[in-house]
Amino acid sequence: MAKRQNEFHSIEDLMKDVIKENKLTKGMHQLSVTEAWGKLMGQGVVSYTNKIELQRTTLIVGLKSSVLREELSYGKEKIIKMMNEELGEKLISKLILC
Repeated sequence: MAKRQNEFHSIEDLMKDVIKENKLTKGMHQLSVTEAWGKLMGQGVVSYTNKIELQRTTLIVGLKSSVLREELSYGKEKIIKMMNEELGEKLISKLILC
């Protein structure tokens, strides 16, 4: 009969281990970025968003409106900073609006 280990681990630590072992980090980052975009930009911007894709440290956001794309392009650095703060780590270093 196998011996039980009486070590206690938090669910957060266990989930991090499972994500790391199964190489799910990239997918989890993609989900986190999509959620953060929706939370920070609001429903108005999200309704004009086609795609949100994280490629390494570059966030690519497809927009339906050229006017909105132009407006957001003026605040790229602020958007990157806000997104990284919301995510809790520096995942994004470049933003491409297309």
